[in-house]
Amino acid sequence: MSERIPQRAEVAAENKWKIEDIYASDELWEADFTKAGEFSEKIVSYKGMLCKSAGKLLEYLRLDDELSVLFDNIVNYAQRKSDEDTRVAKYQDMVSRVEMLYVQIAGAAAFVTPEILSISDEDMERFYKETPDLELYRVSLSRIRKQREHILSESEERILALAGEMMGTPDTVFSMFNDADLKFPDAVDKDGNAHQITHESYIPLVQSSDRVLRKSAFDNLYHTYADFKNTCAATLAAQVKTLVFRARARKYPSTLDAALDSTEVDTAVYRRLIEAVHENMGLMHRYVKLRKKALGVDELHAYDLYTPIVGCVEDNVPFETAKKEVYDSLAPMGEEYRAIFKQGIEGGWIDVCENEGKRSGAYSAGARVHPFVLLNYKNTLNWEFTLAHEMGHAIHSYLSNKNQPTAYADYVIFVAEVASTCNESLLMQHLLKSTTDKKRRAFLVNYFLEQFRTTLYRQTMFAEFELMINEKVENGESLTAENLCEMYHKLNVEYYGEDLVVDSELDMEWARIPHFYYNYYVYQYATGFSAAITLSQRILNEGEPAVRDYIGFLSGGCSKDPISLLKGAGVDMTSKSVVENALKLFSELLDDMEELLNE
Repeated sequence: MSERIPQRAEVAAENKWKIEDIYASDELWEADFTKAGEFSEKIVSYKGMLCKSAGKLLEYLRLDDELSVLFDNIVNYAQRKSDEDTRVAKYQDMVSRVEMLYVQIAGAAAFVTPEILSISDEDMERFYKETPDLELYRVSLSRIRKQREHILSESEERILALAGEMMGTPDTVFSMFNDADLKFPDAVDKDGNAHQITHESYIPLVQSSDRVLRKSAFDNLYHTYADFKNTCAATLAAQVKTLVFRARARKYPSTLDAALDSTEVDTAVYRRLIEAVHENMGLMHRYVKLRKKALGVDELHAYDLYTPIVGCVEDNVPFETAKKEVYDSLAPMGEEYRAIFKQGIEGGWIDVCENEGKRSGAYSAGARVHPFVLLNYKNTLNWEFTLAHEMGHAIHSYLSNKNQPTAYADYVIFVAEVASTCNESLLMQHLLKSTTDKKRRAFLVNYFLEQFRTTLYRQTMFAEFELMINEKVENGESLTAENLCEMYHKLNVEYYGEDLVVDSELDMEWARIPHFYYNYYVYQYATGFSAAITLSQRILNEGEPAVRDYIGFLSGGCSKDPISLLKGAGVDMTSKSVVENALKLFSELLDDMEELLNE
């Protein structure tokens, strides 16, 4: 039998994050929540004043900074407490109250953007000269003023703000269904032993060398989703309709334009990624063929994709080992960077273990007091890399918060996956250099190949699916369980090639992917991975100058557009060559693996 999942109260204190660093009690949270509620009246007092006085505009922007810090605290406390155990109604209610308060405040502030847009360019320059402290906000104000064609009237902006909570409903419904309500039948191994299936145990189960167990886990997971296929389809369709509504309300030609414009990324970057991957699809087909041969199976199925193709290598990485190896791998980054990592490990940033009701997966939340990292750690190499990944996010947040004023502390999602994946690349190259055992090396090369499969190819496939379903709704077509499964099936056939049997169960995978509720997020895993390969190689080859540029990027927040920030670190994301260079390494790793398997 698999190990029982503990209740929250049974988890050791040293394996929990220090949420008390935000508030020592719920009562203190309540006090700040009340304080935040008073800002609506304060905001309204500036109505009609922002376009008339540089001093009043500066006062308002500083008030907004104060509210941002306060909201950062109340949001993070409520959401982190809710994620500790999603079954606790008290914290679900706190999250809901914060969402309602946000809508209320956004409604009160509906006049702000139209007023800022009403200021003529000449008057805006006069404001900067009259009040030099306003220069701090020039970049932020310029971003708002560039949005003129997408900003509505004050009354229309208020209506959109009031609809904010409602438009977040599909994501909330999916989260409650997927994390709190959905239960799976146990998987059964070749000896008849039962193994509990959770979101966190599923991947370790399909990584097992026991093919009977892998198939049982795969079938039981996806058959369960299939039992709710119409509910899942309706929820995802509601999410896409929400995005279409927002894009059209703000006069964007598509949901893709609306999503990428908010992060100052050209849609050509998204489409160029898909094109580059399609042009190199043969490499993925080559890897699938290699996997089928190495496993010695007549038919390769989706439940065979995660198990290592190199046997007799122990994949047991306790958390203590993972912490040390990740720390050691970051030596090329210098002692300042490693000191921040150590501070996070020892300072209560991380919630380590899975417990009943805990939110699935892993993330880093960049709170201003310090980042909070959620894990559901299992003793596997995959979770060691997840630690490196999420701490990359955390250090990025820490440096941006430390070095940028409040207005520019939050980096945009396009650059978010670069820092996390750069950490992963450094860890992999450290582990490869640290082993002399050929089987261990083959195991690591296989893991690196899997990163390319799951991060570059699979996330690009997700991005293509997301674009397809959005375009379908934009063209007036409906999303049903049947056509979602059909689209997803065709993509799997195209991406994996003829050597993978695409079982009907895999057609339901779209139903369990939370990122389809994140509004064109997934493509950034692939672009971030490609950029990270380039950056990690530059750090390893050039040393201190490359580290200095990279730390500058991590410290930049949103003080520049993301493409410029990355150029400063040494990566030009406007060029297809970034993806192509990463795929060149993928090809070299395939060569390496073929040679190792033939020895």
